[in-house]
Order: sequence, then structure tokens, then C-alpha cells
Amino acid sequence: MSTAAAAAAGSFFPSFQLLVCGSLVAAVLGAAYRLGLLYRLMHKVDTVSIQHGGESVAAVLRAHGVKFLFTLVGGHISPLLVACEKLGIRVVDTRHEVTAVFAADAVARLTGTVGVVAVTAGPGLTNTVTAVKNAQIAQSPVLLLGGAASTLLKNRGALQAIDQMSLFRPLCKFCASVNRVRDIVPTLRTAMAAAQSGTPGPVFVELPIDVLYPYFMVQKEMVPANPPKGLMGRAVYWYLENYLANLFAGAWEPRPEGPLPLDIPQASPQQVQRCVEILSRAKRPLVVLGSQALLPPTPASKLRAAVETLGVPCFLGGMARGLLGQNHPLHIRQNRSAALKKADVVLLAGVVCDFRLSYGRVLSRSSKIIIVNRNRKEMLINSDMFWKPQEAVQGDVGSFVLKLVEGLQGQTWASDWAEELRQADQQKEKSFREKATMPVSQHLNPVRVLQLVEETLPDNSILVVDGGDFVGTAAHLVQPRGPLCWLDPGAFGTLGVGAGFALGAKLCRPDAEVWCLFGDGAFGYSLIEFDTFVRHKIPVMALIGNDAGWTQISREQVPSLGSNVACGLAYADYHKAAMGLGAQGLLLSRENEDQVVKVLRDAQQQCRDGHPVVINILIGRTDFREGSIAV
Repeated sequence: MSTAAAAAAGSFFPSFQLLVCGSLVAAVLGAAYRLGLLYRLMHKVDTVSIQHGGESVAAVLRAHGVKFLFTLVGGHISPLLVACEKLGIRVVDTRHEVTAVFAADAVARLTGTVGVVAVTAGPGLTNTVTAVKNAQIAQSPVLLLGGAASTLLKNRGALQAIDQMSLFRPLCKFCASVNRVRDIVPTLRTAMAAAQSGTPGPVFVELPIDVLYPYFMVQKEMVPANPPKGLMGRAVYWYLENYLANLFAGAWEPRPEGPLPLDIPQASPQQVQRCVEILSRAKRPLVVLGSQALLPPTPASKLRAAVETLGVPCFLGGMARGLLGQNHPLHIRQNRSAALKKADVVLLAGVVCDFRLSYGRVLSRSSKIIIVNRNRKEMLINSDMFWKPQEAVQGDVGSFVLKLVEGLQGQTWASDWAEELRQADQQKEKSFREKATMPVSQHLNPVRVLQLVEETLPDNSILVVDGGDFVGTAAHLVQPRGPLCWLDPGAFGTLGVGAGFALGAKLCRPDAEVWCLFGDGAFGYSLIEFDTFVRHKIPVMALIGNDAGWTQISREQVPSLGSNVACGLAYADYHKAAMGLGAQGLLLSRENEDQVVKVLRDAQQQCRDGHPVVINILIGRTDFREGSIAV
């Protein structure tokens, strides 16, 4: 071998040895990191603490001002329920998980905070899907806490173990599964902020059973009491002990628990100024306000003052219903399509051009359209087909309206435009008065009944509506008395929201009278929850328009297809069923049709005495209808 070759070989072997040693060290360090050994050098495992992950959940909820936790109990989530109770968070259990989510949704809408619900694993979570989807479409910030099988048993066939994350990713803005106790607090803080930022919506946090229970209980279930003697047995025993240590390492170290900053989009000054200029040149301006206008940070009182200062006729939908109170001269309630066709400038504030606005076809091609919404995709829906915005503003609706009014200070519009719209309202109201006197073949005239409800409804009421035909008519006749006093499902048109919405509403506003208007079909979903109202002493009033059928469907199915199949129900004694659950039950029929107001007054008094009440109102099937609630 030459001298040069020997020198090359001499330099190669030390380099190779160094590479091998480096690779081995990296592999060992990598394995140590994956096994959690490095983390545990700095963070201890407290094996004697009786604290548990449920306490961490409760602490975060309390730090975010959560007052109510809705649930249907299950062993997977028991620690967090007990911990919330100890910290003064009221735990309200329902008879179906979907009701718990609807109740949390109502709390979110009425308080501007996050509504919170916790349910057990598997079927407990699948039972919530409809309500979570409803919250997504209604843009309600709801935190869904779901139990899950042990992290160690993932994909091993544990009880009620399914792929819950895949189920909720399409429904929620944020989804996370907590795999270590120390991750509970930061994950929940992130979820709460995500629910309220941008376009609000539901979020989901999965909490496996072994991150919620205390160390000694998880150890008992996970690690054998006596170490096995064989080599393989000892290896498995070490792995389980190490897994348990990683689960609880650093679990009880102090961490911030309070709210994170929210990301709320705002319109730019340039966009606001362009909209000011468009609106200032209008002769027949019109405003359509939707639910987004009532989102924080703008208080309803400030928004109302701004709309009154603006002085433009407006239609109110969704959570914006009631913003201007009862019979306000700027609030136009009827013939929206005709008004939109006549307007030369239309401000769609928190409203989108979906089926409720005929996909935009109801807007005139000659009108200048200003649309403002937190969600850009929804804001521009169908703009490639039936309508075009003059200005499309992505931002918070309430803040935008305040800035717009500030820029238009002193601007006024001719009163004849508003008067023309009010006359159309008056014509519609005249037709209702005529319909109220029409005879029905049996039972009570629903229009007359709803007129009497409108006359009796107190100023401190909250209206919850859940149904089709009866509720669609009520939407035209019964007016919420103030802002954030109306709860309907929203654009998803979900039946079954009534009991949950009423539960959340009464808890949020204990001094308000909660009046629930049900169709008899929809009431079937809510009946069992009168057990919940009785147990938790939640006095609400339910008025059931009982026409013994799915009448909104029947109206179209029979003439077009010639059959009433699946549309018929019975004139059931819903009031007696409620009495069987401990509530008060009253009946209104033709036999006491002159006592409608008295029965309503009696029901109010029973609610004031602390009793939930069901009024079963037998109504006739009429030949007129007044559309859908989803307007």
C-alpha cells in the first residue's frame, strides 16, 4: 500500500467512527425524546397527588367566565363534571345530548360568550351532531368537550371508541385531542379563542379518560400491581410505567388559564368611506340586519342607537329580530322582497344571499349593494350568478355600522320612502286581521290565537320558536320586545331546538319570561326535557300549536303528489304528558276559546311560582300559510 493510500485509510476510519457514534447518540436522544425521558429531566411526575385533569378543565372554564356546563353524564367525563360543580359552575344535565348542545348555543347567543357542553364518548358524541352542525351554520361559539377511550387503548377496540376527530372536523372550526394532562389548559384556551375569533362557531376538544382521572386511578387500570418475571413481561411493564409517567409529567405546574386575545376582522377606513359615499347618494336606501350584527364587541344598545341615528328603513332577521323593540317606525316587517326590488342602495349587514334572499335574485340589478360580513366566502355566495356587490367588506358588522353612521352624521332621507314601506306593512297587517276572523272547521283559528299571544306577551319576555307551519305564522305576528329576545334555529331549519334554547335562555336571564312557541311535530323532540325543567326548577312556558300533523309539509305534498302519507299526527294530550313529568299542563280548545288570555295569564302565574307549563292549543288546519321561520 502506498503512503498516500495509508494516510487516506487512516483519516477515513476515525471519521467513520465519529459518524457512527454521532448517529448512535442522535438515535438514543431521539428515542429518549419520544419516550419522554428528556422532558422528565426538567418536569416531575407527582405520583402522590390526588389532583385530576377534570380540575384543570374546570379551572380554565372558570377563568373564562363560564357559569353553566350542560351535559348528559357518562363515566368518561365524570371528573370534569365534579370539578366544575366544586368551582361553582352550575352543571345542568339533560335527557338527550342534543338538548345540552342547543342549551349551550342559546347561552352563546344571548351572552356573547362561549357556551359549553360536555358529553361522554362514542354515542354521547354522535348524538350531538345535529346540534353542532346547527351551531356551525348559525355561527354560535360553542365548546364541545367529548370523552374518549384511554389514549393507551386507541385503535384497540375499547368501549365506545370511534374516530371522533374525523366526525367533528367538518363541523368545527378547531378540533384537538388531548394526549397529556399538561396539555389540557393550553388546548382549552386555544379552543375558546378559536370559537369567538373571526366567524364564530363550534369547537371540539376530545378528553380521553386517562387524562381526566387522578394518577393513582389511572395507574391501577394501566400498570399491573406486580411486575412480571419474564424478559418480555418486564419490558411491557417498563413501557407502561413510562407511558404513565409521560401522561402526568408536569401536569400540575402553574399555567395561565385566562382568555387569549381574539382575532376579529375590521373594515378598513377606506372601505367605510366608500360605503359612506354610496349611501349618501341614495334616495331609497334599505338595511337588512342579520345575526352577526349582534356579536360582540358592539353592545346591542349601541347598535340600536346607531340604526336609529342612521334613519334608514330596515328589516331584521335572526338574532337581530327585536333590536328596535316593538312597532318601531324604522322597522319594516312585511313584503321584504318587494322592498328590496325598489331600493336603490341596499346594505346587507350580516346577511348572505342564500335561499333566504332567493340566492340574490330578489335584489335588483340596478341597486347598489353593500355587503358586510366576517366570512368572505359566505359574503360572496352566488355573487357569480345572480347579484354583484358594489362594496364587499370583510369585517365585524356591528363595528362597521357604528363607523358608517359616524361618517354619515347629519345625512337624512326623504320620509316618503319609509312611509311607502310602512303602508305595505299596514296592508299585510290588515290581511292578518281578516284571517283571524275566518272560520275553521274545528278547534281554534291559529292566527287569532297568535294575535292574543302578541297582545299578552310581556316586555321582559324571550321568545323561543321551534316548528314549521304554526311558528312560520308566529314569525309574522308575534314581535320580540327587545334585542336578543328571539331564538330560532337559523338557516339550518333544525326542528328540536326548543327545549335546549329555553333551558339556556332561562338560565342566562332568570328574571325573563321564556315563551316557547312549538309546532306539535317539533314538540315531540322536546317533551322529555320537561323532566329537566322540573328537576332543575327552570320555569318556562310552552305553547303548542297542535293541528295533528306535519302541516307545513302536507300543504305542498298533498296538492303536488296526492297523498298525505307520513304527514299525519294525532291531537295528542301533550299537556297530560307534561303533567306526568311533573310540569303543569293546560288545554286550549274550542270549548274554552273565550278563555285564551285567561289561560295565558294563568300559565304566566304558574311560571312565576316556579313551575314549567305546557299549553296544548288545539288549532284547526287553515287554507292560508305565512311561510317559513327561516327568513
